[in-house]
Amino acid sequence: MTAPRPTLTRRHALSETSARSLLLTLLGEFVLRYEEPVWTSTLVEVLDEFGVEEKSARQALARTAADGWLTSERVGRSVRWSLTPPGRRLLTEGGERIYGFGAEAAAWDGVWLIVYVSVPESKRRLRHQLRTKLSWAGFGSPGPGMWIAPSSARETEARSVIEGLGLQAGAMSFTARFAGVGSEHAMVERAWDLDGVAAEYGAFIDEFDALRPASPEAIMLAQARLVHEWRRFPFLDPRLPSALLPAGWIGAQARGLFAARYAEWHPVAQRRWRELAAG
Repeated sequence: MTAPRPTLTRRHALSETSARSLLLTLLGEFVLRYEEPVWTSTLVEVLDEFGVEEKSARQALARTAADGWLTSERVGRSVRWSLTPPGRRLLTEGGERIYGFGAEAAAWDGVWLIVYVSVPESKRRLRHQLRTKLSWAGFGSPGPGMWIAPSSARETEARSVIEGLGLQAGAMSFTARFAGVGSEHAMVERAWDLDGVAAEYGAFIDEFDALRPASPEAIMLAQARLVHEWRRFPFLDPRLPSALLPAGWIGAQARGLFAARYAEWHPVAQRRWRELAAG
C-alpha cells in the first residue's frame, strides 16, 4: 500500500513565526539542495537565532517527520535528519512556486472562469472550508455563492476543491467575458482585498529594502527570513493579470526586491549553511 503523500497546508504556508513554518523554510532553502543529512543541533541552532526555543524546535522536527517529510537516523548519541523522497518532491514543487512567483505572465485573453456553488448558512464549517480552499486557489467572490478567476485553467483545481468537499451536486461553472453592465474593476475590488495584499507587499519592502547584513551568519539568517516572508505571497496574492491591477502595482516592486536580495545573499548564505552543517 502506497503511503499518503504529505501535503503543504495553507496554515504552514502563511504562518509567520511558528517553529514548524520556519523549519519548513530551512528545509526548502538549505537542506533540499544537498543529499547530506542534517544534524538536529544544526537545525536547533539556526532556529534559536529566530527566537525558537529548543523544545519547540524538537517538537517541530518530530511533527514534520510524523507527517512524512523527514526521516531520522541515530549516530551515537546524536540524531540527523534526511528528507524523504515525497518530502523532497513536495518541497521542490513548493520551491518552484515560491521562486517563480511574480514573474511576468502572458497577456490575458479577457476570459473569466465563473464557479457557482451554494452552501447552506447552517453549514458554517463547510462554508469556511470552501472559502479557504478557493481563495488559496486564487478565486475571488464578488457575491454570495459566486467565485471568479481570470483563467479557465483553474477549473481543474476548483473541481478538486468542490468534489473534495462533496459539493459537486449543486455546483456549476462556465466561462465568459465581462459585458456592458457594471464595472469590471469594481467587480475585482469586491472579489479580492487588493488593498490588504498591497499592505503586505509594502511591509515586505519596508523590511528588506534597507537591510544590509554584514557577516556570513547575518546574511544566512537574512536569506532565510527573506524566503520565509516571500513564500506567503503565492497564497495571499490572487495573481491577477496586469490589466486588472491598479496602476503601478506594488507587487512588481516587491518581486524585483526579492529577486535582487536573493541573488545578492544566496552564495554567502549557502556557504555559511554548509559550514554549520559540516560542524
